[in-house]
Amino acid sequence: MFTPHGPSLRELAVQALSSVERGYDLLAPKFDHTPFRTPDSILQAVERALSALGPFDHGLDLCCGTGAGMGVLRAVCRESVIGVDISAGMLTVGRDQEPRPAEPGPRVAWVRGDALALPFGPVFDLVVSFGAFGHFLPREFPELFGQVHSALRPGGRFAFPLPAPAPPSSPWYWALLGFDTAMRVRNAVWHPPFVMYYRAFRLGDVRRELERAGFDVELYALPEFGSRRDGSPRCRMVVATRRDDSSQRREASHSSLAAS
Repeated sequence: MFTPHGPSLRELAVQALSSVERGYDLLAPKFDHTPFRTPDSILQAVERALSALGPFDHGLDLCCGTGAGMGVLRAVCRESVIGVDISAGMLTVGRDQEPRPAEPGPRVAWVRGDALALPFGPVFDLVVSFGAFGHFLPREFPELFGQVHSALRPGGRFAFPLPAPAPPSSPWYWALLGFDTAMRVRNAVWHPPFVMYYRAFRLGDVRRELERAGFDVELYALPEFGSRRDGSPRCRMVVATRRDDSSQRREASHSSLAAS
């Protein structure tokens, strides 16, 4: 299905009836031959935008899958790049496909871990993620963003692309609505659940939860994808910068004194 090298309809059905972790273990060998892999056009646009903000020293690809976003980090990070994912199968494929650099570059590592329980301290200057947020329910966003916050150094950045939602006049609007509805029905009648909802990650909610988690949020238009009829970008890069904890404590202290 999708391409001659992609998964069959039966293989996709077996994946969809599995847990997220097991499903991606099964799909991993053929994942890069599906539309689920982040397109190179988005990866290249984000790399260009991050290059203007960097360079960075240590980068983390959150929910890295087979490593499509790892190339972005290798291009903008000088010291180290780590990919973390819950699926051992996806990590194995990513590790096996790791290109041999023509010249010295950042150290690269692949780590199995849960995005809601990251095994890192505040060591990263940059965290990126591509196409993985549909695997988290809105009630999990505070925990997810809190984990990213704890893995970043003060002043570190969390960056990810966020396409504008399709309007109701677009066939994509109805296709994604149908997919999300089918997944909700599937999860209501079949266990274990397979969480993947394309329409649950909305900019307004995401921005609010990022700010609550201790980030300052900026939006960067990705001009490569043009504009909608109302002039808004078709795709943005969200950049959330971790606030300095000492500054937050001083602000809270001043607010408390002013209130008294």
